[in-house]
Amino acid sequence: MITIDKIDHIGIRVTDRNRALSFYQILGFELELEVDFDAVVIIKNTQGVELNLIVNGVSQDNKNILMDMPIKYTGITHVALRVADINQVLQTLKQHHIKITQGPVTFGDGHVSVFIRDPDKNTIELRARLNSVDAKQIEGLVFYDPNV
Repeated sequence: MITIDKIDHIGIRVTDRNRALSFYQILGFELELEVDFDAVVIIKNTQGVELNLIVNGVSQDNKNILMDMPIKYTGITHVALRVADINQVLQTLKQHHIKITQGPVTFGDGHVSVFIRDPDKNTIELRARLNSVDAKQIEGLVFYDPNV
């Protein structure tokens, strides 16, 4: 058996380096390293969360093949990132005109989430513990519907 300690980084395929960097900066990520032997841009936030932007994507007519097609292909459907304050997240998304594709939602497990898409339609879940925020203060909070 292999012992896995934690996730080291997440690779996200994108089509446009600058557009992706601008988007992920809003989520608190900064350029760490641009690899010179491959199409990889490493970004990190102040908490040490690392994303590798793989800059060789091909546009899919503004669709995510794993999420937006009737055939459900196998693959990683989304990245869930823990946040400290969901109300602050909601304000920041609104301020930067980032569309929430689902949420805010609760799962009945003490968490609240919002789902967004990056410019290449990769799905990102921003998730907080409910006990860190009064649920009554989260405007529009509903129970998660898997059919949305």
